[in-house]
Amino acid sequence: MAKDARRHPRGLSIDLRQVTVDLIDQGRDKARCRRELAGHHYLGDVRAVGEQLFYAIKDAQGQWLGVFVFCAAARRLRARDQWMGWTEEQRRRRLALVVNNCRFLLLPDKAGPNLGSRSLRLVLARLSADWQARYGHPVLIVETFVDPEQFCGTVYTASGWSELGQTDGFGRVRRDFYVQHDKPKRLFVRELCRNARRSLQAERLRPALAEVERRTPPRPTQSAVEIRSLAEQLRGIPDYRRRIGLYPLWSLVALGVLAHLCGAPRGQKDLVKFAKGLSQGQRRALGIRPLPDGRYPAPSQPTFCRMMKHIEAQALEQVFLRYQHQVRGAPPTDELIVLDGKEPRAGGGHSVLTAVTVPSQYYLGSAMVDQKTNEIPVARELFHRLDLDGRKVSLDALHTQTQTARELVLEHGADYLLTVKDNQPTVRQSIENLVAAPPAAFSPLPTDRAPGGPAGVQ
Repeated sequence: MAKDARRHPRGLSIDLRQVTVDLIDQGRDKARCRRELAGHHYLGDVRAVGEQLFYAIKDAQGQWLGVFVFCAAARRLRARDQWMGWTEEQRRRRLALVVNNCRFLLLPDKAGPNLGSRSLRLVLARLSADWQARYGHPVLIVETFVDPEQFCGTVYTASGWSELGQTDGFGRVRRDFYVQHDKPKRLFVRELCRNARRSLQAERLRPALAEVERRTPPRPTQSAVEIRSLAEQLRGIPDYRRRIGLYPLWSLVALGVLAHLCGAPRGQKDLVKFAKGLSQGQRRALGIRPLPDGRYPAPSQPTFCRMMKHIEAQALEQVFLRYQHQVRGAPPTDELIVLDGKEPRAGGGHSVLTAVTVPSQYYLGSAMVDQKTNEIPVARELFHRLDLDGRKVSLDALHTQTQTARELVLEHGADYLLTVKDNQPTVRQSIENLVAAPPAAFSPLPTDRAPGGPAGVQ
């Protein structure tokens, strides 16, 4: 008998070097997989949920030797999640990078020594690439359950899997519904690539994996008490409607703030999707009023459109400023005030000019810059809403204008730091002629010590 060849119970030779594991794509072969599982696996056919792949184990002649099925990972496993070391939100958004080997069958008349470990090694070698081709993302970790009353798990241990302990004895009957069966299973896991677990613990996923998080709808992580507190802070916003129905204005604004806090898109359609993903308790905490049947509904797109059209921006800003003062105290008076314009990703061409203190990033106010104008007149209007007396104000080169500097000093009692670039060659040349260059590189650090240098060196 050739090396690595084994003889199964009926006397047929199996050359392990010729064993293959093939991905099943066709409906006829998948139906055969299900028949084999129903006839020979102790759990019967599989009711795989979500993303899933079927494989057939074959010999050199193409005869079936067994079946693999991989599907979505278990939603919650205490031992696995502790081993992973990820947060609750990371688990929710990255669970698609973990898969479950929910069925592993060697046909009883074809099984032979080492066939299980050989087949398992072959399927794991291609699993992540196959998942990438089918679903647009790889998988990093695979898990499986072993019934201690049926098997010892030797094939997994021999293939480098780690046993993490036992499950709590619940089985999944639908996508997010589990039933207690009081038959704990042994839990095994295996990393499919180097540092897989570390990658899933990272604060940010690398670009090749980040698509998985983008597909997962964001959701608020705040408790109902925190959501209710936020909504109460927004009650001072004047409502533009005479008759208020299911959605007070402050509830709609609070919903938008929650979307911002968890990184969800905030267009009208996006807010509708976000609102539909909230639980009944979260909607109640937002102040949404119940329907006659006691349910708390989710706002529609026209509701958000009307809100964005009629809400008073200045009133909303005053509410946020009062809340910031309550949480952080008064704005620091010894810090530089910086005005800077940014264009939001979904701003439709508009930009927002914002004033903050640095380095504390204390928000002071903002103003919309219409497409028909630029930041210069908007900044001068914003000056009137800020307390600039005795403060230093910094703006970029666009605002290096005589009138802007004059207004800051004469009307608002401020000092200015304005940037001069090559777009104003005369001013720049005058500065170079009249002001001596500093003897060393200027350090913006507000300390007496530069990084890595002795005291007083900058």
